[in-house]
Amino acid sequence: MLEEVERWLADRSWSVADRPLHRVLAAKRATGRTVSVVLPALNEEATVGDIVGVVRHELMLRAPLVDEIVVVDSGSTDRTSEVAAAAGATVVHRDTILPRLPAVPGKGEVLWRSLLVTRGDIVCFVDADLREFSADFVSGIVGPLLTEPDVHLVKAMYDRPFTLSDGSTPDTAATSTTAATAATAGQGGRVTELMARPLLNMHWPQLAGFVQPLGGEYAARRSLLEQLPFPVGYGVELGMLVDALHLVGLDALAQVDVGVRRHRHQDGQALGRMAAAIYRTAQLRLARGHLIRPALTQFERIGGTFEPRTYSVDTEERPPMAEMAEYRSRRVA
Repeated sequence: MLEEVERWLADRSWSVADRPLHRVLAAKRATGRTVSVVLPALNEEATVGDIVGVVRHELMLRAPLVDEIVVVDSGSTDRTSEVAAAAGATVVHRDTILPRLPAVPGKGEVLWRSLLVTRGDIVCFVDADLREFSADFVSGIVGPLLTEPDVHLVKAMYDRPFTLSDGSTPDTAATSTTAATAATAGQGGRVTELMARPLLNMHWPQLAGFVQPLGGEYAARRSLLEQLPFPVGYGVELGMLVDALHLVGLDALAQVDVGVRRHRHQDGQALGRMAAAIYRTAQLRLARGHLIRPALTQFERIGGTFEPRTYSVDTEERPPMAEMAEYRSRRVA
Protein backbone atom coordinates (compact mmCIF):
# COMPACT_ATOMS: atom_id res chain seq x y z
CA MET A 1 0.00 0.00 0.00
CA LEU A 2 2.87 2.36 0.78
CA GLU A 3 4.20 1.87 -2.73
CA GLU A 4 0.79 2.74 -4.18
CA VAL A 5 0.62 5.93 -2.12
CA GLU A 6 4.14 6.91 -3.16
CA ARG A 7 3.28 6.31 -6.80
CA TRP A 8 0.11 8.39 -6.42
CA LEU A 9 2.05 11.20 -4.79
CA ALA A 10 4.44 11.24 -7.73
CA ASP A 11 1.68 11.10 -10.35
CA ARG A 12 -1.18 13.05 -8.82
CA SER A 13 0.37 15.70 -6.54
CA TRP A 14 1.24 18.95 -8.23
CA SER A 15 2.11 22.57 -7.57
CA VAL A 16 0.05 25.46 -8.87
CA ALA A 17 3.16 26.47 -10.83
CA ASP A 18 2.93 23.25 -12.87
CA ARG A 19 0.00 24.68 -14.80
CA PRO A 20 0.42 28.37 -15.65
CA LEU A 21 -2.84 30.22 -16.06
CA HIS A 22 -2.43 30.60 -19.82
CA ARG A 23 -2.25 26.82 -20.15
CA VAL A 24 -5.35 26.34 -18.00
CA LEU A 25 -7.25 28.92 -20.08
CA ALA A 26 -6.21 27.19 -23.29
CA ALA A 27 -7.52 23.90 -21.94
CA LYS A 28 -10.79 25.54 -20.97
CA ARG A 29 -11.25 26.88 -24.48
CA ALA A 30 -10.37 23.51 -26.00
CA THR A 31 -12.71 21.50 -23.79
CA GLY A 32 -15.57 24.01 -23.57
CA ARG A 33 -15.97 23.20 -19.87
CA THR A 34 -17.61 25.76 -17.62
CA VAL A 35 -16.54 26.53 -14.05
CA SER A 36 -18.62 27.51 -11.04
CA VAL A 37 -17.11 28.76 -7.77
CA VAL A 38 -19.22 28.21 -4.64
CA LEU A 39 -18.65 29.84 -1.25
CA PRO A 40 -20.71 28.42 1.64
CA ALA A 41 -21.05 31.30 4.10
CA LEU A 42 -22.33 31.90 7.62
CA ASN A 43 -21.52 35.27 9.19
CA GLU A 44 -18.42 35.92 7.11
CA GLU A 45 -18.87 39.62 6.29
CA ALA A 46 -15.24 40.33 7.23
CA THR A 47 -13.75 38.07 4.54
CA VAL A 48 -16.30 37.00 1.94
CA GLY A 49 -16.13 40.24 -0.04
CA ASP A 50 -12.37 40.08 -0.50
CA ILE A 51 -12.55 36.47 -1.72
CA VAL A 52 -15.33 37.22 -4.19
CA GLY A 53 -13.48 40.33 -5.36
CA VAL A 54 -10.26 38.44 -6.07
CA VAL A 55 -12.03 35.67 -7.98
CA ARG A 56 -14.09 38.14 -10.00
CA HIS A 57 -11.20 40.46 -10.83
CA GLU A 58 -8.50 37.87 -11.47
CA LEU A 59 -10.45 34.93 -12.91
CA MET A 60 -13.52 36.48 -14.53
CA LEU A 61 -12.57 39.96 -15.76
CA ARG A 62 -8.81 39.61 -16.37
CA ALA A 63 -8.79 35.93 -17.29
CA PRO A 64 -12.03 34.14 -18.26
CA LEU A 65 -11.59 30.99 -16.21
CA VAL A 66 -14.60 31.22 -13.89
CA ASP A 67 -18.10 31.47 -15.36
CA GLU A 68 -20.05 32.14 -12.17
CA ILE A 69 -19.39 32.76 -8.49
CA VAL A 70 -22.19 31.88 -6.10
CA VAL A 71 -22.32 32.56 -2.36
CA VAL A 72 -24.81 30.34 -0.55
CA ASP A 73 -25.77 32.04 2.71
CA SER A 74 -26.82 29.52 5.33
CA GLY A 75 -28.55 31.98 7.65
CA SER A 76 -26.12 34.80 8.40
CA THR A 77 -27.16 37.44 10.91
CA ASP A 78 -24.52 39.92 9.75
CA ARG A 79 -24.01 41.61 6.34
CA THR A 80 -22.53 38.57 4.60
CA SER A 81 -25.11 38.60 1.79
CA GLU A 82 -24.85 42.33 1.17
CA VAL A 83 -21.05 42.31 1.15
CA ALA A 84 -20.90 39.30 -1.20
CA ALA A 85 -23.41 40.81 -3.61
CA ALA A 86 -21.60 44.16 -3.64
CA ALA A 87 -18.37 42.34 -4.53
CA GLY A 88 -20.03 40.72 -7.54
CA ALA A 89 -21.29 37.33 -6.40
CA THR A 90 -24.68 35.83 -7.03
CA VAL A 91 -26.08 35.35 -3.52
CA VAL A 92 -28.59 32.60 -2.82
CA HIS A 93 -30.07 31.83 0.58
CA ARG A 94 -29.92 28.18 1.55
CA ASP A 95 -33.61 27.96 2.48
CA THR A 96 -34.76 29.09 -0.98
CA ILE A 97 -33.05 26.11 -2.63
CA LEU A 98 -35.23 23.01 -2.78
CA PRO A 99 -37.77 24.54 -0.35
CA ARG A 100 -39.90 21.40 -0.15
CA LEU A 101 -37.10 19.81 1.85
CA PRO A 102 -36.48 21.71 5.12
CA ALA A 103 -32.83 22.60 5.48
CA VAL A 104 -30.75 21.41 8.40
CA PRO A 105 -27.72 23.24 9.80
CA GLY A 106 -24.37 22.22 8.40
CA LYS A 107 -21.76 22.96 5.78
CA GLY A 108 -22.42 19.78 3.80
CA GLU A 109 -26.08 20.73 3.49
CA VAL A 110 -25.11 24.01 1.83
CA LEU A 111 -22.67 22.37 -0.57
CA TRP A 112 -25.25 19.77 -1.58
CA ARG A 113 -27.92 22.38 -2.28
CA SER A 114 -25.47 24.50 -4.26
CA LEU A 115 -25.54 21.91 -7.06
CA LEU A 116 -29.10 23.02 -7.79
CA VAL A 117 -28.20 26.70 -8.26
CA THR A 118 -24.97 26.35 -10.23
CA ARG A 119 -24.43 25.19 -13.78
CA GLY A 120 -20.69 24.67 -14.21
CA ASP A 121 -19.31 21.39 -15.50
CA ILE A 122 -16.66 21.86 -12.81
CA VAL A 123 -17.66 23.04 -9.33
CA CYS A 124 -15.02 24.63 -7.10
CA PHE A 125 -15.74 25.00 -3.38
CA VAL A 126 -13.95 27.68 -1.34
CA ASP A 127 -14.45 28.42 2.35
CA ALA A 128 -15.60 31.99 3.00
CA ASP A 129 -13.38 32.71 6.02
CA LEU A 130 -10.00 32.82 4.24
CA ARG A 131 -7.68 35.79 4.73
CA GLU A 132 -5.07 37.01 2.24
CA PHE A 133 -6.86 34.99 -0.43
CA SER A 134 -5.08 34.21 -3.69
CA ALA A 135 -6.67 33.32 -7.02
CA ASP A 136 -4.25 30.39 -7.09
CA PHE A 137 -6.63 28.55 -4.77
CA VAL A 138 -9.13 28.38 -7.63
CA SER A 139 -6.94 28.16 -10.72
CA GLY A 140 -4.68 25.63 -9.01
CA ILE A 141 -7.38 23.06 -8.26
CA VAL A 142 -9.45 23.69 -11.39
CA GLY A 143 -6.42 23.31 -13.67
CA PRO A 144 -6.03 19.52 -13.50
CA LEU A 145 -9.73 19.02 -14.19
CA LEU A 146 -9.30 20.90 -17.46
CA THR A 147 -5.98 19.37 -18.50
CA GLU A 148 -6.27 15.79 -17.20
CA PRO A 149 -9.36 13.96 -18.52
CA ASP A 150 -8.96 11.12 -16.01
CA VAL A 151 -8.97 13.36 -12.92
CA HIS A 152 -12.35 13.90 -11.28
CA LEU A 153 -11.63 15.57 -7.91
CA VAL A 154 -8.79 17.85 -6.82
CA LYS A 155 -8.04 18.97 -3.26
CA ALA A 156 -5.92 21.98 -2.39
CA MET A 157 -2.95 21.42 -0.10
CA TYR A 158 -1.15 24.16 1.79
CA ASP A 159 0.57 25.22 4.97
CA ARG A 160 -1.87 26.16 7.74
CA PRO A 161 -0.33 28.55 10.26
CA PHE A 162 -2.23 28.45 13.52
CA THR A 163 -3.64 31.91 14.19
CA LEU A 164 -6.12 33.24 16.69
CA SER A 165 -9.51 34.67 15.74
CA ASP A 166 -8.02 38.17 15.43
CA GLY A 167 -5.38 36.94 13.00
CA SER A 168 -2.50 36.96 15.50
CA THR A 169 -0.45 33.90 16.46
CA PRO A 170 -0.62 32.40 19.93
CA ASP A 171 3.17 32.40 20.31
CA THR A 172 3.66 35.52 22.42
CA ALA A 173 7.32 34.74 22.81
CA ALA A 174 8.00 35.32 19.12
CA THR A 175 9.46 38.72 18.40
CA SER A 176 8.09 39.20 14.90
CA THR A 177 5.16 38.19 12.74
CA THR A 178 7.48 36.14 10.56
CA ALA A 179 8.95 34.29 13.51
CA ALA A 180 5.53 33.67 15.02
CA THR A 181 4.17 32.29 11.77
CA ALA A 182 7.18 30.04 11.34
CA ALA A 183 6.85 28.78 14.91
CA THR A 184 3.23 27.77 14.38
CA ALA A 185 3.26 26.83 10.70
CA GLY A 186 2.56 23.16 11.32
CA GLN A 187 -0.08 23.57 13.99
CA GLY A 188 -3.12 24.29 11.86
CA GLY A 189 -5.43 21.41 10.98
CA ARG A 190 -5.70 19.95 14.47
CA VAL A 191 -8.74 17.80 13.67
CA THR A 192 -6.94 16.55 10.58
CA GLU A 193 -3.94 15.36 12.58
CA LEU A 194 -5.82 14.00 15.58
CA MET A 195 -8.83 12.43 13.87
CA ALA A 196 -8.98 12.38 10.07
CA ARG A 197 -5.43 11.34 9.26
CA PRO A 198 -5.39 8.37 11.66
CA LEU A 199 -8.79 7.24 10.36
CA LEU A 200 -7.71 7.40 6.73
CA ASN A 201 -4.38 5.69 7.34
CA MET A 202 -5.99 2.84 9.26
CA HIS A 203 -9.12 2.26 7.21
CA TRP A 204 -8.51 3.82 3.78
CA PRO A 205 -4.72 3.79 3.43
CA GLN A 206 -4.98 4.61 -0.27
CA LEU A 207 -5.99 8.12 0.82
CA ALA A 208 -3.02 8.56 3.16
CA GLY A 209 -1.26 10.79 0.64
CA PHE A 210 -3.72 13.66 0.98
CA VAL A 211 -2.02 16.50 2.84
CA GLN A 212 -5.27 18.34 3.69
CA PRO A 213 -8.09 15.77 3.54
CA LEU A 214 -10.47 18.07 5.44
CA GLY A 215 -9.57 21.26 3.59
CA GLY A 216 -12.53 23.26 2.30
CA GLU A 217 -10.95 24.15 -1.03
CA TYR A 218 -11.50 21.51 -3.68
CA ALA A 219 -12.94 21.17 -7.16
CA ALA A 220 -14.70 18.30 -8.86
CA ARG A 221 -16.57 17.39 -11.98
CA ARG A 222 -20.31 17.81 -11.62
CA SER A 223 -20.70 14.33 -13.04
CA LEU A 224 -18.98 13.02 -9.88
CA LEU A 225 -20.58 15.35 -7.33
CA GLU A 226 -24.11 14.54 -8.43
CA GLN A 227 -23.49 10.84 -7.71
CA LEU A 228 -22.16 11.32 -4.16
CA PRO A 229 -24.12 11.39 -0.91
CA PHE A 230 -23.36 14.51 1.16
CA PRO A 231 -23.02 14.31 4.95
CA VAL A 232 -24.84 17.45 6.07
CA GLY A 233 -22.21 18.60 8.57
CA TYR A 234 -18.46 18.71 9.04
CA GLY A 235 -18.01 15.15 7.83
CA VAL A 236 -18.65 16.19 4.23
CA GLU A 237 -15.01 16.41 3.16
CA LEU A 238 -13.97 13.05 4.57
CA GLY A 239 -17.13 11.39 3.30
CA MET A 240 -16.61 12.82 -0.16
CA LEU A 241 -13.02 11.55 -0.36
CA VAL A 242 -13.93 8.05 0.76
CA ASP A 243 -16.97 7.79 -1.50
CA ALA A 244 -15.09 9.21 -4.48
CA LEU A 245 -12.32 6.66 -3.94
CA HIS A 246 -14.83 3.83 -4.18
CA LEU A 247 -16.70 5.38 -7.11
CA VAL A 248 -13.89 6.53 -9.44
CA GLY A 249 -10.67 5.13 -7.95
CA LEU A 250 -7.50 6.64 -6.51
CA ASP A 251 -6.01 7.79 -9.81
CA ALA A 252 -9.06 9.99 -10.44
CA LEU A 253 -8.18 11.98 -7.30
CA ALA A 254 -5.42 14.57 -7.05
CA GLN A 255 -4.06 17.46 -4.99
CA VAL A 256 -2.33 20.75 -5.78
CA ASP A 257 -0.05 22.84 -3.56
CA VAL A 258 -1.38 26.41 -3.52
CA GLY A 259 0.85 27.88 -0.81
CA VAL A 260 -0.48 29.11 2.52
CA ARG A 261 -4.02 29.11 3.90
CA ARG A 262 -4.90 31.62 6.61
CA HIS A 263 -8.30 31.59 8.23
CA ARG A 264 -10.13 31.83 11.53
CA HIS A 265 -9.50 28.88 13.84
CA GLN A 266 -12.18 27.50 16.12
CA ASP A 267 -11.89 26.80 19.82
CA GLY A 268 -11.22 23.38 21.29
CA GLN A 269 -14.82 22.49 22.03
CA ALA A 270 -15.95 23.35 18.51
CA LEU A 271 -13.14 21.15 17.22
CA GLY A 272 -14.38 18.34 19.47
CA ARG A 273 -17.80 18.52 17.85
CA MET A 274 -16.20 18.58 14.43
CA ALA A 275 -14.10 15.53 15.26
CA ALA A 276 -17.17 13.65 16.49
CA ALA A 277 -19.00 14.33 13.23
CA ILE A 278 -16.00 13.19 11.21
CA TYR A 279 -15.65 10.02 13.25
CA ARG A 280 -19.35 9.30 12.75
CA THR A 281 -19.01 9.82 9.00
CA ALA A 282 -16.18 7.30 8.93
CA GLN A 283 -18.11 4.91 11.16
CA LEU A 284 -21.10 4.95 8.82
CA ARG A 285 -18.87 4.07 5.90
CA LEU A 286 -17.23 1.24 7.79
CA ALA A 287 -20.40 -0.40 9.07
CA ARG A 288 -23.71 1.01 7.93
CA GLY A 289 -26.82 0.19 9.90
CA HIS A 290 -27.40 -0.95 13.49
CA LEU A 291 -25.87 2.26 14.83
CA ILE A 292 -27.43 4.40 17.54
CA ARG A 293 -27.74 8.13 17.04
CA PRO A 294 -24.69 9.45 18.89
CA ALA A 295 -24.25 12.47 21.10
CA LEU A 296 -21.19 14.26 22.47
CA THR A 297 -21.10 15.66 25.99
CA GLN A 298 -18.62 18.44 26.74
CA PHE A 299 -18.08 20.53 29.86
CA GLU A 300 -17.89 24.24 30.65
CA ARG A 301 -16.97 25.74 33.98
CA ILE A 302 -19.91 27.81 35.18
CA GLY A 303 -19.23 29.48 38.51
CA GLY A 304 -17.66 26.90 40.77
CA THR A 305 -18.67 23.77 38.92
CA PHE A 306 -18.50 22.06 35.54
CA GLU A 307 -21.76 22.09 33.60
CA PRO A 308 -22.39 19.44 30.94
CA ARG A 309 -23.39 20.48 27.43
CA THR A 310 -24.62 17.70 25.17
CA TYR A 311 -24.74 18.04 21.40
CA SER A 312 -26.13 15.66 18.83
CA VAL A 313 -23.55 14.51 16.28
CA ASP A 314 -24.35 15.12 12.63
CA THR A 315 -25.51 11.82 11.20
CA GLU A 316 -27.87 12.78 8.42
CA GLU A 317 -26.75 12.57 4.82
CA ARG A 318 -28.34 13.90 1.66
CA PRO A 319 -28.71 11.42 -1.21
CA PRO A 320 -26.82 11.85 -4.48
CA MET A 321 -28.22 14.93 -6.21
CA ALA A 322 -28.80 12.90 -9.36
CA GLU A 323 -31.61 11.13 -7.48
CA MET A 324 -33.55 14.34 -6.83
CA ALA A 325 -36.50 14.94 -9.16
CA GLU A 326 -35.87 18.70 -9.23
CA TYR A 327 -32.30 18.18 -10.35
CA ARG A 328 -33.24 15.66 -13.03
CA SER A 329 -35.92 17.97 -14.42
CA ARG A 330 -33.45 20.85 -14.56
CA ARG A 331 -31.00 18.66 -16.49
CA VAL A 332 -33.71 17.79 -18.99
CA ALA A 333 -34.68 21.46 -19.39
